[in-house]
Amino acid sequence: MPFPLYLLAMAVFAMGTSEFMLAGLLPDIASDLDVTVGTAGTLTSAFAVGMIVGAPLAAALARNWSKRSSLLGFVLTFMAAHAAGAVTTGFPVLFATRVVAALANAGFLAVALTAAATLVPPDKKGRALAVLLSGTTVATIAGVPGGSVLGTLLGWRATFWAVAALCLPAALGILKAIPAGRVKEEGTGGPALQAELAQLTRPPLILVMLLGALVNAATFGSFTFLAPVVTDTAGLGELWISVALVLFGAGSFAGVTVAGRLSDRRPGLVIAVGGPLLVIGWSALAVLADEPVALFVLVFVQGALSFALGSTLITRVLYEAAQAPTMAGSYATAALNVGAAVGPLIAATALGTAAGILGPLWASGLLAAIALLIAFPFRTVVAADRGAEVLP
Repeated sequence: MPFPLYLLAMAVFAMGTSEFMLAGLLPDIASDLDVTVGTAGTLTSAFAVGMIVGAPLAAALARNWSKRSSLLGFVLTFMAAHAAGAVTTGFPVLFATRVVAALANAGFLAVALTAAATLVPPDKKGRALAVLLSGTTVATIAGVPGGSVLGTLLGWRATFWAVAALCLPAALGILKAIPAGRVKEEGTGGPALQAELAQLTRPPLILVMLLGALVNAATFGSFTFLAPVVTDTAGLGELWISVALVLFGAGSFAGVTVAGRLSDRRPGLVIAVGGPLLVIGWSALAVLADEPVALFVLVFVQGALSFALGSTLITRVLYEAAQAPTMAGSYATAALNVGAAVGPLIAATALGTAAGILGPLWASGLLAAIALLIAFPFRTVVAADRGAEVLP
């Protein structure tokens, strides 16, 4: 894989740390800013909504910009938003900084996904996406747990400052390795914006975007509220939250790595095997969450299954949006973050049911089951690859 792809992954690491880190910080943020844990959980949804809106908007605006300038601008805006969030004393301001950070993240990821696809041969999009998403999975292994420990020791504000600091080497990497040429010069003769937007009317693209959103909703719904499951249901200390986050991250890294090898040529295999196991796994986690050993094993397994299935579906989005070369990344980003916005909201609602803290786990199982039921009648469409075999 090309070296610039790994530098883009480094920036995704910083942004992924921010996107996931709230899972270990919500109780402290809620206490410090005098809001409920459920209200604090809306910070995750705010971030996701900002990414949904920001992805297509930023991608459209950046069509004629230098890739290096646009990526650098997004990273620096992201850094400034975290610095502002670290010093605020009001929840509304923190909420606003999360939206701004999300807009910057969305712009970066939309451009980066498109750039990653152009750095490799057409039949290697899945592997390129796996490298890029490895920044997110490494964030869940190292960045998020590290942020949780830092937050426990020094307060949640220290974690925000740490994310801001992570943006500096990412910015330097972009300056060093990303070409400064304009997008128009790099892709002369590409389709007009209207033609690229028209791709959103294609049923196969809509289908894979919907499935990706549902799977990601299940992932974010449970991940956002994992901390109280560890401390309250399993009865473990706060530092064990970091252990759970590391295991989820390790699983996600394993899942996206394996899927990266299969999603280009054997997507049907990933979906047919991973889909049912994902549904079963969320239910099993809800039932066995009070057993620490079972909890940690299942957290690893669900991380692997969630990212294997999710990254495969997002790869399908890039393939189905091949006729929208500058906007495909924004469609993939939007699909991911529709799920990331809706999942925590559904999970927060589930907290108020009889299931209580375990409600988000049951809700994730239901969301994954809905995705599986929708995918089954259209399995040949979902699994079809341009130039690859169609799998049942």
